[in-house]
Amino acid sequence: MEKPNNKNFANTASRISAIASSVMDLHVRIALQEVDREKRRLISGGIFLVIGSTLLFLVLISIHIIIYLFLTSYNNWNVEYNLLLIIFIDLFLAGLSLKLGGKLVKGPYLPQTLEGLGKTTKAVLGKK
Repeated sequence: MEKPNNKNFANTASRISAIASSVMDLHVRIALQEVDREKRRLISGGIFLVIGSTLLFLVLISIHIIIYLFLTSYNNWNVEYNLLLIIFIDLFLAGLSLKLGGKLVKGPYLPQTLEGLGKTTKAVLGKK
């Protein structure tokens, strides 16, 4: 068996290294674009969430007081049963909100990111 030519081996290794470096550079640039875009969206969204959450908290306290006063005047149940009914309603609404919020948090990705990941996966798996 002949030994591989060191010059050809070094040339091939440098080509593979250059391709890998180029792919990594492309992914880093796309990721930085995505982070920049998402950062602005997340900061503005966070500010509006804090404002909305504070106002919603005050409204919910008021609604709970009104519902409690309505239940005590409407039925002859004990205080515990009225509060338990309010807790179950809150539990249902909290579960519904968490389910909806979980679906809305899944943000879209930049098309370049999806395209780059697809090309890299195909290249690694050897598909055309």
